[in-house]
Amino acid sequence: MTEPRDPTSADEELLEAESLTIATKLDDAARIERIAEELRNGFATLAHVGKAVSVFGSARTPAGDPEYGHARDLARRLGGEGFAIITGGGPGIMQAANEGAREAGVASIGLGIDLPLEVGLNTSVDLRLQFHYFFTRKVMFVRYASAFVVFPGGFGTLDELFEAATLRQTEKIRHFPIILFGSAYWSGLVDWLRGTALAQGNISPEDVSRIEVTDDPDRVLELVHEVEHRRPRADGDHAGS
Repeated sequence: MTEPRDPTSADEELLEAESLTIATKLDDAARIERIAEELRNGFATLAHVGKAVSVFGSARTPAGDPEYGHARDLARRLGGEGFAIITGGGPGIMQAANEGAREAGVASIGLGIDLPLEVGLNTSVDLRLQFHYFFTRKVMFVRYASAFVVFPGGFGTLDELFEAATLRQTEKIRHFPIILFGSAYWSGLVDWLRGTALAQGNISPEDVSRIEVTDDPDRVLELVHEVEHRRPRADGDHAGS
């Protein structure tokens, strides 16, 4: 029998803790404390953030790609309207959005995640947080944003998109626009949701209608201005006060 190998991430260490192939590094009490510390640190670091938009998209989009330019320009316009920009802090679309935020002079926030092949946060991030666990990071993307703007991307982008869609469907969050930017990329997905998932009764009409597909930055600005935005916590304030 081969010896258990070391986990390559905290998520793997947690989720494969009962596996004979992964070496156990922590007990459950230590894991719980580590998770709690990530949440405490995230809440404390981002408490001052007021209105903000989380921007998602592929880490593989090169700087010369039109989508990269669209993401940078849209983030700059959102920043010009006073919205902080939150991304996963990586390359591609995330870096483009962080560049736009920096150009606009608003908070450029990167929420990084420990992954075996990641090389750290992009250089346009001003406020940095690094997470061990995907699920604690997801809390920050939703709690500190007024909307999601989703550019073309892969599994990670789809994960964040459907996380937000599920939270809206179950009314865990309510007035929270989910905007898919790039109709050529996203229309097929929405057509499938409407023509297959909805047609078979697996979702409701409003689950699809709540997802907006657009190529128009003005429409994005219109949608994010329609919702009530988070109020930053002043120094000395306490939750619930």
